[in-house]
Amino acid sequence: MSGTQGASSLSALLRAQVPPERLTGLEAVEGLETLLRGLLEAGKAAWPTVTLAPETFVRHLARHLPGDGSAEVLRQLHGADLYLACACAMGERQALLAFEQHVLQKVPARLGQIPASTADEVLQVMRQRLLLGRGDTPPKIADYSGRGPLLAWVRIIGVRIVGELASQDGRQELFNEPPETLARMLAPDDPERELLKADSRQALVTALRTALAAMPERERAMLRLHHIHGLTMDRLATMYGEPRSSVARRVVQARERLLKLTRGELASRLKLEGVELESLLGLVRSRLDLSLNRLMD
Repeated sequence: MSGTQGASSLSALLRAQVPPERLTGLEAVEGLETLLRGLLEAGKAAWPTVTLAPETFVRHLARHLPGDGSAEVLRQLHGADLYLACACAMGERQALLAFEQHVLQKVPARLGQIPASTADEVLQVMRQRLLLGRGDTPPKIADYSGRGPLLAWVRIIGVRIVGELASQDGRQELFNEPPETLARMLAPDDPERELLKADSRQALVTALRTALAAMPERERAMLRLHHIHGLTMDRLATMYGEPRSSVARRVVQARERLLKLTRGELASRLKLEGVELESLLGLVRSRLDLSLNRLMD
């Protein structure tokens, strides 16, 4: 269906998306087509560089429509914000850039008096939670219903993350995934498995976790997004609003910092030195390199 066709029959698109038992409520809404066009046009006007098919927007709206299809609710929806959130959930490049500039970057000033390092950490976690889906689950930003301003909705999530980071348990949870996942990359059937006996594997997990905790949150986030979630350099460049070459350089630098810190931890914990230490560290490096090269293809 073309954009023109979709825009000329938005009410029909909406009726096709809702369950049969909710059609009666929609039929009772006077001027439904006008309301829907107004929401769509508000989005296009606010974000002229963002490309979003009308049917995609209506499908997103249908997910959040109240059971009675209340005309009052439709009239009060923040159409421009809903349009942007929907496009972000679809991974649209310009939408992600706009969300970063016009929404995310305004959040720290609304979180109260927190250190700059904490504000940066909050933003990194928000990018991951809001903009990345898991399996068949869409990104959390798809949960935004348009009932209130998008910035206010995002701020609430930011406040919750600040609370998590304020507790040791919450902070530790943010570090748990990467070390275990990286350790699993060193598979039991690896030809060099003799380097990874049970004690060595546990020491490696602990060393990686400690090394990650000592790194700036921005670097941790880039490694997590790239190596764990599989985001390409192009997607990272879009998310951070930076040139691809700059993002690629940051990822490489973060990886090298991680390896350097891990080397120190392994040397201390396993009392290794010389050939043994370099062999184990080389194995970690080779697995990271393989992952990096595969994702950059």
